[in-house]
Amino acid sequence: MSTYTEEKRKVTTQRLLEMKQRGEKISMLTAYDYSMASIIDRAGMDVILVGDSAGNVMAGHTTTLPVTLDQMIWYAQAVRKAVKRALVVVDLPFGSYQGNSKEAVCSAIRIMKETGADAVKMEGGREIRESVERILSAGIPIMGHLGLTPQSINKFGTYAVRAQDKAEADKLLSDAHLLEDLGCFGIVLEKIPAQLGKQVATELAIPLIGIGAGGYVDGQVLVMHDMLGINTAFSPRFLRRYANLYEVIRGAAEHYIQDVKSGDFPNEKESY
Repeated sequence: MSTYTEEKRKVTTQRLLEMKQRGEKISMLTAYDYSMASIIDRAGMDVILVGDSAGNVMAGHTTTLPVTLDQMIWYAQAVRKAVKRALVVVDLPFGSYQGNSKEAVCSAIRIMKETGADAVKMEGGREIRESVERILSAGIPIMGHLGLTPQSINKFGTYAVRAQDKAEADKLLSDAHLLEDLGCFGIVLEKIPAQLGKQVATELAIPLIGIGAGGYVDGQVLVMHDMLGINTAFSPRFLRRYANLYEVIRGAAEHYIQDVKSGDFPNEKESY
C-alpha cells in the first residue's frame, strides 16, 4: 500500500504555481544551518530561504551587504543536507550579479552546483534584466524580490515602507510584470502597501510572497530568528512572534551555569 501523501510530496516551482491556482497559501521561512532547517522542513514548510539576512542574524552585520558568495554557499550546503520536502531558495548576495551578467550566471551556477539548491533569489527589476535573462537561460529558476530591497539600503537610506507614491508603485508593478515575462517563478514583495500587494498578486499568474506586504498575496515569509523571538531588537509592524526563545535559551543557559558552579551537574546518573 502506498504511503504517498500530498504533504510529503517534494515542493517544486510547478507545485507553488499549482498552490496559487487553487488558492492555497504558501509558507516560507529562512534557515541557515542543518539543525533548524531539519526542524522546519519536518514541520511542513513549503519554501526555505537561505537568506543573506544571515549577515544580520548569524554574523552580526548591520546590513546584508558584507555577505559573500562563499558564505552563502556554506550556509546553503548545511541547509540543503537537512531538507527533504521544501523548495530551497538561496539569495545571490550583493555584488554577485548586479551590473555584470556573466558574473551573475557564474555566481548562480556555483550556488546550484555546490549546494544542490532548487533556485536562487535576486533583488531588483529592470536594473538587473540582463542578469536575470542570462541566469534563466542556464536553466536556473529565479525568485525575484521587489519593494524594499535590503541590498539597496544605502540607496534608500531607510527601511521605511516602499512604493507609497504613484511613481514608485507604477515602477514596482511594471518590474513585477517584467520579471514574470522573463520567466521568474515567483516574487517576494517586501514592505509595501497591502493594496499594492493585492494588485500585483491579482495581475500576475506566478506566486507573490509577502513580508510586510499584507495578507492578499499568495504566501508569507519571515526571518526565523525574528519569528522565534531569538532576535528581540527587531520589531517591525509586520512581524508576529510565535515564540520567545531569547528568554527560553537565556534561562536554560543561566540554569546550566548555576548547576555547574554548584556541582549539581553532572550528578551520579550523568557520570560513567
